[in-house]
Amino acid sequence: MGKLDGKVAFITGAARGQGRSHALRLAQEGADIIAVDVLDQVGSVGYPLATQEDLDETVRLVEALDRRIVASKADVRDSAALKAAVDEGVSQLGRVDIVLANAGIASFAPVGELTDEMWDDMIDINLTGVFKTVRAALPHLRAHGEGGAIVITSSTAGIKGMANLAHYVSAKHGVVGLMKTLANELAPEMIRVNSVHPTSVDTDMIHNEAIYGLFMPDKAASEVTRDEVGEIFQALNALPIRWVDPVDISNAVLFLVSDDARYITGVQLPVDAGSVIK
Repeated sequence: MGKLDGKVAFITGAARGQGRSHALRLAQEGADIIAVDVLDQVGSVGYPLATQEDLDETVRLVEALDRRIVASKADVRDSAALKAAVDEGVSQLGRVDIVLANAGIASFAPVGELTDEMWDDMIDINLTGVFKTVRAALPHLRAHGEGGAIVITSSTAGIKGMANLAHYVSAKHGVVGLMKTLANELAPEMIRVNSVHPTSVDTDMIHNEAIYGLFMPDKAASEVTRDEVGEIFQALNALPIRWVDPVDISNAVLFLVSDDARYITGVQLPVDAGSVIK
């Protein structure tokens, strides 16, 4: 018996990284998955985003766990695409019980150097995209009348300010306000809404030349090693670790969407190695 037997989870940004990890962890506990990802590059993002091959691998891994998955290309900025993806998933899997608004991007610049494109892409994807994700799924989440759970991926940047990340910090603080409002609005229907706040996670979002160059500007980004940049990442955390693993976030998400957290709603859960208290 899994903790999520009979449940269906809708996950954005599911092709790789935290999204894939969430899909696999929930599938291990019995959930079927509706998965979407943009599968395209965003101009203001300095690292490669997920591909169709990445999403295909997520499908393969979920199916290897003997769970069903309906996966498609959808941009969280596109309400029609999100609605179509959820509707198709429900037509095959029957329902939605869990929504994980996980899709997000990162880019970096001091305020004076942030372009309109960087700001607009960030807010459109990391904040407005979360709203559009929840709105697309909500009719299905309500339809069966059995409650449900929504988890929004914020960040330690949704709790404190960080240099070179004004647009990211604004978006990640913004989703906390959205989470708290949703928690109040949906509580009468036993739909719980919470946010998770990771520190740096060992994914492509932090392991790329754009990040390495930002952290070590006096050295060619292509020459910076994982170990060198790891020392800088470790300085961000209270616990002496460089970054957390995607499954660490997935385990927190699993807790929040399971009956173990059946009366927990409206909370900000850091999974951050003590970053926000440092």
